[in-house]
Amino acid sequence: MATGTMIELKGDAGFALGAYRVSPSDCGAKANGNGLVLVQEIFGVTDHIKELCDGYASKGYEVIAPSMYDRGEKGWQSDYSGPGFNRSIELAKGFGLPNAQGDMQAAINALQADGVKSVHITGYCYGGAMAWLAACKCDGLASAVGYYGRLIMDMESDKPKVPTMLHFGEKDASIPIGWVRAFKEKRKDITVHIYDADHGFNSDRREHYSKEAAELALERTLAWFAANS
Repeated sequence: MATGTMIELKGDAGFALGAYRVSPSDCGAKANGNGLVLVQEIFGVTDHIKELCDGYASKGYEVIAPSMYDRGEKGWQSDYSGPGFNRSIELAKGFGLPNAQGDMQAAINALQADGVKSVHITGYCYGGAMAWLAACKCDGLASAVGYYGRLIMDMESDKPKVPTMLHFGEKDASIPIGWVRAFKEKRKDITVHIYDADHGFNSDRREHYSKEAAELALERTLAWFAANS
């Protein structure tokens, strides 16, 4: 059960969007002074995303996960297949990109307004690409980490303004491993890790979950945030 609460952010162009927020104190943890924007998978701010937020809060982070599709469907959450999944794809295409920068900036600003020392960003799937976008376009971040963001391929020439790390699965058919390896070789300014895993390896709700890859990626992510705080 999620320990945080839903709040409202004033996002891009003043739009009121929902967001899940959780504090270390909600999880019985001590704050480390850092904030984290956690960007959803394509399926919305689901129980799994809230669980991930709670996990980071339990390690001391003040966490906000903005609901990125609220302009199309308020509070949208879907299953991993069937009509709901198809609708998630529609929402991602229609509402997941045009206002994303401003919506993520609103989450960054909200954390900064609370006086956190450093704000970081991470995201998964759709959110992994949005973490890359934020690293390149948003202000006020200390570092960024993206998990298997396919849309990064469309933004590969962009230059992050903050230290950025990316996680990819070698078996991920949606992101050609040839592209990943070429990107890793070309972009020495980015730290890229490749795992013996498939797309969605971080989610224990999905068939391609890899406990080993997820734990190693989290270890590296937390170390990245600590080193760049």
